[in-house]
Amino acid sequence: MRILLACGAGLSTSILMKKIEKYCESQGEELKINAVPVGDIVGNVDAYQNDYDCVLIGPQVSYRLDELKKVLSIPAASIPSLDYAVGNADKVMELAHKITGK
Repeated sequence: MRILLACGAGLSTSILMKKIEKYCESQGEELKINAVPVGDIVGNVDAYQNDYDCVLIGPQVSYRLDELKKVLSIPAASIPSLDYAVGNADKVMELAHKITGK
């Protein structure tokens, strides 16, 4: 799975990324994950959407989800606040699989 996290580029995103990496490793699932500010994605859509299966947006910038959906050709969804806050990697991956159908 190739996931792009759209975020405010803070520490909580880094923690979530590490937990997702550990989760995928324990499940034997291949993972490519990166985090970038939402504005970077909107400004460089082609640079991102061809390299990822989906975009997951952090709750702190979820108000920009509709904007992302308009410019992206890949699925995008907002990570629920609680799952993001506690780093619930299995729920985040469940969301990624659900929106991509993979």
